Amino acid sequence: MNARVYGALIRDTFQEAMARWLFWGLFALSSLLVLIFLFFLRIDLVQGAISFAGSRSSRPIYDIQHFVNVSYSWVSTTLYIWGTFVAVFASSGLIPSVLEPGRIALLLSKPLSRTTLLLGRYAGNILVVLLNHIYLIGSIWIIIGIKTGIWDPRFLLSIPVALFAFAVLLCVVVLIGVMYESAALSTMAAIALMLISTILAQRSFVVRLLDSEWSRDLWQTLYWIVPKIFDLGNALRQIILFERDADLLTPVLTSAAFGLIIMLRAIYVFERKDF
Repeated sequence: MNARVYGALIRDTFQEAMARWLFWGLFALSSLLVLIFLFFLRIDLVQGAISFAGSRSSRPIYDIQHFVNVSYSWVSTTLYIWGTFVAVFASSGLIPSVLEPGRIALLLSKPLSRTTLLLGRYAGNILVVLLNHIYLIGSIWIIIGIKTGIWDPRFLLSIPVALFAFAVLLCVVVLIGVMYESAALSTMAAIALMLISTILAQRSFVVRLLDSEWSRDLWQTLYWIVPKIFDLGNALRQIILFERDADLLTPVLTSAAFGLIIMLRAIYVFERKDF
């Protein structure tokens, strides 16, 4: 029964995203990025990489691989930031829309719990963004693979990392949406967290500049509380560009804990909200 209910809620969210042109808007923007990427690849990338590295290089394959790694790192970073921002912006309206007076009364009259309704809506948002990420990142991976003959699966790690970052930020969107029923405020809160995460991630440098122990402790505390959006993107870049292990586990666990607490708070508020 629960599986069917969740499936129906996810399908309803997906259909609404298509009806509101959110899904097609994401698809159009992703297609535009793919076309721009194709435009930049009109010059033969393989020959360009060899020329850039030095036409007399004794290790042309290595030079091409390095060039591809650099290209992947720049593309993955751009898509990570751009994709997360656009996904949050596009999804912010899907939570408040379900709380409209007539619609929420109809949904709550059905035999399903409020928690199920909220989580089903959340999962539907994740599905919309997942399909867009697969299309965008998968298309660029295929293009570079065909162009260079190098099929590096590490680039595809961008899909789960970007989706995870979005899923954490979406918890904030859900909470703000439930509390204030404002898509604009939900977007601002999520984007603010992205910016704050970037600032707090510079802790190794900033703590040396702070002259008091309490300010250093405060910075460290805020760093561990706020989701590690910046650290996730930086670890992804390290893995792709330098082909080395990076600490993904710590930012994933701490960010997941933050997202879980925020989602539980959203469920608590939603369960007690008077409609």
